[in-house]
Order: sequence, then structure tokens, then C-alpha cells
Amino acid sequence: MGTTSGICAPLSFVLDGELAGGDGDRDAGPARQPECPDSPGENFAHHRPVMPAEVLSLLAPEAGGLYVDATVGLGGHAEMILSASPESRLIGIDRDQESLHLAGRRLERFGERVRLVHDDYRNIREIVGSQAGKVSGVLADLGISSYQLGARGRGFSFQRDEPLDMRMDRTSGRTAADLIAEESEKELARILFEYGEERSSRRIARGIVEGLRRAGSTGRDPIRTTGDLAHLIERIIPRRGSRIHPATRTFMALRIAVNQELEGLDRFILDSVEVLQARGRLVLLTFHSLEDRLAKTTLRTLSRRCSCPRSLPRCACGTPDLVRLLSRKALRPSREEVASNPRSRSAKLRAAERI
Repeated sequence: MGTTSGICAPLSFVLDGELAGGDGDRDAGPARQPECPDSPGENFAHHRPVMPAEVLSLLAPEAGGLYVDATVGLGGHAEMILSASPESRLIGIDRDQESLHLAGRRLERFGERVRLVHDDYRNIREIVGSQAGKVSGVLADLGISSYQLGARGRGFSFQRDEPLDMRMDRTSGRTAADLIAEESEKELARILFEYGEERSSRRIARGIVEGLRRAGSTGRDPIRTTGDLAHLIERIIPRRGSRIHPATRTFMALRIAVNQELEGLDRFILDSVEVLQARGRLVLLTFHSLEDRLAKTTLRTLSRRCSCPRSLPRCACGTPDLVRLLSRKALRPSREEVASNPRSRSAKLRAAERI
């Protein structure tokens, strides 16, 4: 893996694997210089890590430990971990190059205690490498960040008319525009129903396919922008006074599909547990019912593998439990946090300790 010293990340240690890891170099074309926001300081000022006190309490960082922030984003949680545990080290992973560059600025003061990696968090075993079994804690703040939603040109939101992209890693993979142009009506309906829980999934999928067909027959541009898609869905499902825009669930479903957010999440949880040292902790923040259900089921499975009677002093069946759950139910943000940080309202926090 190489390093970079791009204009958004003046220190050479900041990015490890700028163009490597995951699918980063698969048909990606020329390397793209990450864009810098006009005022990164303002991004830091408005970026609030979700449930900070609860995350620190469950992760319990100790001096000299090695921690992995598997979705480092703008570095808010990472900064807390490094500040709370002197001489600790942190590996920060993210698919979004632009977020990594901003995290590099935020964490610059920690020097070589930080290693930031442009990769998919599901490759945690390969990223940690020889440090497997020595990691004190893993944190994953899943889902999309408020920075990604607000950044221009990303196509995650229909608040602005811009290219229908939605990729967290803009160096690889299909855009949302590519996905709707290439998938069948049946597959589009499945994506909208399963990932967005959209009750009108079939009507919307049919409308998208018909819209693309009409555009092709008249020589007009297909659905290429967020505005194109949002206006099309509004024609299919009128708002009728609802406060929620009719395209909201479709946009969420397409984002999940484009970034394959649910694929491999259970494997990531198992791999995270396996890179932990004894009594190391895994902390997961979820923001969507589907990913929370996967996290909950996987953690429970890893905590109930042993079939021996509990009266035995140790496992005799050959499949000992891997983790101890640190809370019976998911923790939720306080009313005060939701009032000051609306992004936190759907958050659920789960944690487990390696046995």
C-alpha cells in the first residue's frame, strides 16, 4: 500500500493505501484528486460524533492500546479515543477519500499514533494483518455521515439537483444512475422493498423503467440526476400533504444497494471479533433497522455457540462462545442528544467483549 500527500492531507502518514485495497483499483480509471471543502474547519465544528459518552464507556480505551475505527468518517470518535487513552494507537478505515482527508487534518496532532487507510471496513482482517489478536477495541459507526449527505456533487440527497452518484468510494463501482439503468424492473422493485421498505416499490420500479424507455425512444437524456429521479417519483406518488418526500425511501434503498451496505456485515462482525485480543471490545452504531437486525443476530449467535450445560466449568462441545454481550438491549441516544443532534435519533448502540 502506498501513501499520499495530497493537498487535503499534508502529512505523508495520513493515508495508507490511497489507491489500493477493496475494489479501489478495479476499473476505476485514473486516480481522482479528492476535493477539499471550502472550509474544513466548519465541517469539524458541525460534526458531532453520535453517543460519544456511551461509545467511550463501552469501548473503555486504555493507555497503550491499539484501536480500529472501521468507519472513521471525519474522525470525531477517533479523536475521542486517542484523547482518552494516552499512547494508544488507532487505525482508521474509510471508503470515502474526502472524509479521510478531513480526518487526517483533524487527527494530525496525534502524529504517528494514527494510520488512516482507504479501504472497505469489511477487509479488516487484511488491514490489521500481523496485529490480529492484539487489537484492544473495534468501533464501527455504520451508515452515511451528515458530511456525505451535505457535500456537493455526491448525489445522496434530492435537496440539490446533481449527478445521481451515491457511491461512498468514488474511485470504483456503479453509480445509482448506472444501477437503475442496468437492473430489471423486478430487481429494482426488490431493492426498493427490501432496503427502503417502500410499499410502492413495484409502482416506482415500473415508473423508472418506463421513464428510461421513453427517454431512449425520444433521444432525451435518461435519469442522470437526483432531480430527475425525485421529480419522476413525485409524478408516480404525489405528496398529498405528507411531510416526507415520496422519494425518501427510494433514495435510501438505492444508496444501500450501490454501497452494498448490508452484504458482508455479519462477516465483518465475526472478523472484528477475531482480530480482538482477549477482553477486547467491539462497539457498533447502527442507523437502519436492517443493519441493526443483522448486528443483533450476529452478536447473539457469537455469544451462544456453546451447547454445553452452564454448570460445566469450560466448554466441552468444541464450539465455545466468542463474545459476551455488554448490554441486553441496544442503547439509544438521550432526548437531550437527539434535540441537539437530530442525526442521532435513529441510532442504536450494541457492544460485545471477546472472551
